[in-house]
Amino acid sequence: MTSGSVQKMKRIFKKIPKYGYVFAVVYFLLEMFCYSFGNFLANVIGTAENPIIPKIPCIDDKIPYIGCFITIYFFSYIFWLMGTLATSMTKKRNFVNYLFGLSIAYLIGFLIFVFFPTGMDRVAEGLIDISNGTGLNALSLRVMYALDGGNNAFNLFPSFHCMISTYCYLGVRKQPEISRGYRIFSLVMTVLICASTLFVKQHYFVDVVGGVGLAVITHIIAGLINPGKRFER
Repeated sequence: MTSGSVQKMKRIFKKIPKYGYVFAVVYFLLEMFCYSFGNFLANVIGTAENPIIPKIPCIDDKIPYIGCFITIYFFSYIFWLMGTLATSMTKKRNFVNYLFGLSIAYLIGFLIFVFFPTGMDRVAEGLIDISNGTGLNALSLRVMYALDGGNNAFNLFPSFHCMISTYCYLGVRKQPEISRGYRIFSLVMTVLICASTLFVKQHYFVDVVGGVGLAVITHIIAGLINPGKRFER
């Protein structure tokens, strides 16, 4: 990285308001809380005993496993932090609406996790055999599965990976404060992350549709309610 690039990065970070860093961390942790605590409550009240399997065989069985997408899947966690930081650099009205809509999406997703939990039998899907293979991709897959239910995945619908990634794009879309290059990057990364959830067999097709759909719907609702209007002036 050249000295000019370093200076440019420093200027960008200086533009990020302090509250941007705070909310980036808070909403990153909130995702983990909703995901883990939702599964915990589902087990406590018993709804997790018979999870819904949101698989459409004629679609999901045709989607291949592509190991290299595991890198993109893991990169999503960094992308989420970047998304909130970037959106915090836009007008306060837009940022407040972003947080409001994302909060609604988290709440709806959390309630689904608790009362209508979904799951995947990775053994039946042949995924454990794939993860027991050799190479970095297989190792990464084993790590991901170990951190996410082992033989049985949970909280598939809606896909939070797809939902949050979509929000990262919606937060900067058409915002003049954000460079066109980053907006394009954000859209491309959102598409790749959604694809990665399918190609590493972490989600079914319906989960992706649910995640993207929930993000779009709650974004529209946030725009209609417009809680950030007090910052318009």
